[in-house]
Formats: sequence, structure tokens, C-alpha cells
Amino acid sequence: MVLTATAVTVAALVLGACSAKKSPDASGSSQSSTTSSSGTIQTPTSSSSAPAPEAAVFSLSASAGAKDVSPVAPVTVGIAHGELSEVTLKNTDGTAVKGSLSGDKTSWTSGEPLGYGKTYRLTATGTDTAGSPVSKTSSFTTVVPDNQTMAYITTAAGQAFVAGQKQGVGQVVRIHFDEQIADKKAAQSAVTVTTTPKQAGAFSWLDDQNVYWRTKGYLQPGTKVSIKTSIYGKNFGGASASLYGQADSAASFTVGDRHVSIADDNTKLIQVYQNNKLIKTIPTSMGKHTSIPGDAGLIDLRTNSGPHVVIGGETNINMNSASFGLSKGANAYKTIVPVGVKISYDGEYVHWADWSIWAQGNTDTSHGCLNVSPDNSWWFYHWSQPGDIVDVKNTGRTLQEWNSGYWNVSWASWLAGSAK
Repeated sequence: MVLTATAVTVAALVLGACSAKKSPDASGSSQSSTTSSSGTIQTPTSSSSAPAPEAAVFSLSASAGAKDVSPVAPVTVGIAHGELSEVTLKNTDGTAVKGSLSGDKTSWTSGEPLGYGKTYRLTATGTDTAGSPVSKTSSFTTVVPDNQTMAYITTAAGQAFVAGQKQGVGQVVRIHFDEQIADKKAAQSAVTVTTTPKQAGAFSWLDDQNVYWRTKGYLQPGTKVSIKTSIYGKNFGGASASLYGQADSAASFTVGDRHVSIADDNTKLIQVYQNNKLIKTIPTSMGKHTSIPGDAGLIDLRTNSGPHVVIGGETNINMNSASFGLSKGANAYKTIVPVGVKISYDGEYVHWADWSIWAQGNTDTSHGCLNVSPDNSWWFYHWSQPGDIVDVKNTGRTLQEWNSGYWNVSWASWLAGSAK
């Protein structure tokens, strides 16, 4: 009986061991199912069930065959489901445009402006997610302007800013366009003026070609002023015209000491202030308080009242009354004046006048200028800077904005001349 029981037990163990053996599946594979600790049968996933790689897709900012493409809008290339290896953009002359790949190599962006009226060919190469090579080519043409305009950065008087030359606290920046501007807002927006330290400033248009910039109050001494025009690639002709910027430009200057001279017709004196300190008092003879017959009517000889922006010093000045409409008669004159400082566009100067020394400080005898002695004229010439202020008072005649009277208008009136 003992032997029989043992034999049964052994047989059962052998039978259990045989049932645990692996057996090939129907395909003959040696892969088998296994039983988890929970008793669930698990089958390994076959590698043949992984998704297929997606095709690479290119995206271009300038579509194939596009025309009138902006030369300043960056050209971009993108790729989805892949990487870029190289992008070239060349014009018909074979000149390559600079550009750069992104860090993840999924996009490229041009790094410089394009030319007007040029055809460009773009070639992009790369690989898809499977490593297979892919490529894309395209060509487009940039806008062809009907006309172009240049913007010149100058002083208020139209003079170029000279490197190293200090400007006065009253200097006004002028941007002169060599074509009439229809879209003043676009043109004004393309000009940037930066002051260090920062001071409030604004633009004002006097006509269709000239926009001026000044601060709310006089510039602070030592201010650094930087001007930049970004007009290339932009249309200023309005909705119905094609007038594009020719080229960008830039200029800068530094403001010198505060030079403000007060010329009072009541006292016939010019009080000269440097950094708000009175440093000199100069007797003067201003314009006669009368009108005389000229070539085209009466000419008012009074000096203009208001803050004049100094244009600059001159020597051996050819003064001719015909320049303001007085070519004949007892009051007409032609003479060479050794030295003077011009303060308005219609010919007002602080200048040498040895013939009127007797009147300086007591009587108005000139045709509108501020006569001073030879010594005082040379001193004022050497002391003055372009953009200084000569503020004339109590003559009864008002200095106009166009005549260097930019500070003779209120801030509200100045702002009203800005493009909206």
C-alpha cells in the first residue's frame, strides 16, 4: 500500500511538470505566452505594430511664385516631422542671403534685407524622422517701387550733424524727404529719436517733405541724441501710390553747455547766459520800428521777437538787401560784414557793425539784425554753438515757426502738427 501511494504521487508530479512545458505556436515561433502572478495571460507586443514615420512637411513664408514680397520681412522656412540641414537663398546674380538655423534645426530665418525688384531662389534640404533625405525649392520676387525717397537727418537749418561738434540746447532735428510724403504717419513712425538721459519729445510736420523733432523744453546740457531712420522697404505713398524708402540712415550729436541769450528791445541789451549764469552784457541796435517801400510792397524792419535757434557763425558775410526784397532806393545796401552769427532764415544776424556803435544800447537803426561792436561780434562768434537760443523780446513783431521759431510755438501747437 505504501509503494502504491508513492507511485501515484510521483506520477502526478511528472504529469504536472509535463503540462508546464512550452509549446510552439501555430506559426512555429518559439514565442510563448506567460502567466502573471494574477493569473492573467500576457502576450509580448510585436515590433511590427509600431506606427510608420510621418512624412516631412515644409512651410515657407514666401510661397512659390509670389510677387511683391516685402524686402524687409524675414524669409522663413520651417519643417515638421524632420530636421533641416541647409537652407540657401540666392538672387539671380548668385548672391547668397545670410540666415541662421534654429537650435532644434526645425526652422531657418533670413538675417538681412533683400533687394527691390529681385527674384530669389530658395533651396532647403534635410531629413525626415526616419533619416531619409528630403528637400524643397521655391522662387519669389520682391516688390518693385514706382518711386523711392531718401530721408536726410539734419539740424533745423538743414545742416549735417558734424562728428564732435556740440549742439545747443535749442537744437531741433529735421528729417527732410526728397519726395512729397502722402502717408506721413508711416514716415514718422519710421524715424526714432533717442535722448540720454530720456526727455519728452515729439514730431511736427511743417510741410509734405519736412518733419521736425524737438523736446518739450530745451534739451539738457550733456544730452546724447541719436536719430535713426528705418525707411527701407516701407511704402509712404499711401493706398494708391508706390513710394518706398531708399535706404536707412543714422546720425547723433551731444548737447553742449546751455547758451541762452536774452536780447531786449526795451533795454537795447543782449544778456548772455551760460548754464543759467550771466556771463556778458552786450549793447545792441536792433531793427528800426518802421516799414519802408520794397520791391513788392512795404518791408517791416523790426527784429522778430521770440526764441531764435542759432544757425551758425559766418565770416566775410555778403549782406545784400535784395535778399529780402529791397534792391533799390536810399535804404538798399550791399556790404561785406567781417563776422556774425545767423539766427533766422530771413537774414537776421548778431553781427559786426562798427558804423552803429553810437546807437548800440540806445537806438534802433538796423534793417532787422542785432548790431554789436567788432569786439563783441568776434566774442559772440567764438562762443556760439549751432542750436543755441537767442530770445528776442519786445519788438512788436512775432517770429514765425518756419523762420527758426520752433520754440515760439506752444507744446500743444507742436503736438498738433504730428501725424495721427
